Amino acid sequence: MTVAPDVLAALFNLSGSSDLAERFNLAPSQEAPVIVRDETGEGRALATMRWGLVPSWARDSKIAHRTINARSETAAEKPSFRSAFKRRRCLVPASWFYEWQREAGTKVPYRIQRADGRPLAFAGLWERWKGSATEPPRTSFTVLTTSANDDVAPLHDRMPCLIEPVDFDRWLTPEVEDPDATRRLLDPAPAGLLTLDRVSSRLNSVRNEGAGLMTPDTLF
Repeated sequence: MTVAPDVLAALFNLSGSSDLAERFNLAPSQEAPVIVRDETGEGRALATMRWGLVPSWARDSKIAHRTINARSETAAEKPSFRSAFKRRRCLVPASWFYEWQREAGTKVPYRIQRADGRPLAFAGLWERWKGSATEPPRTSFTVLTTSANDDVAPLHDRMPCLIEPVDFDRWLTPEVEDPDATRRLLDPAPAGLLTLDRVSSRLNSVRNEGAGLMTPDTLF
């Protein structure tokens, strides 16, 4: 997440300003920016939530490590996601995402970004959890995934569902039922939209951060 605040505000037509620190190694269980409808229901606002959705009915937050992603094909029926799918959708902005490939016994990360350099918006779901006797309340999210397109398929069989700006409002208004439109939004991105490049294997540790992670090990 390295999008400049003014670019983010313009892309998502946000009310108010944002001041986000650049992140090059944002991982599950960490806090991340998401875009939701504002309190009026007519505009959009930036919120910070934890990656890994905890359903409102959960007794504790242990489920979060299994809910960082939700399969778009089944999210509307799965107990962990169906309420959020019907009522609480979000957009997860990103400059790019990573996928890994095994090479010579090691995991090699690749950066996947738009060929035109524009930011990405993942389809997401969010939820409020009231907490427990030992844990505080939490607002959290998950990223919806779909079958990989031709760009991503060499690395993995799944990829995030990408939402284009023209469809932001359509995704964020689940009360307007249109199964055909929703199905279209959750289809794989068209081939040729994304490019892949190898980056540093230091990404394999969440302790590492910074722009230097974009330099592949092969240069050293």
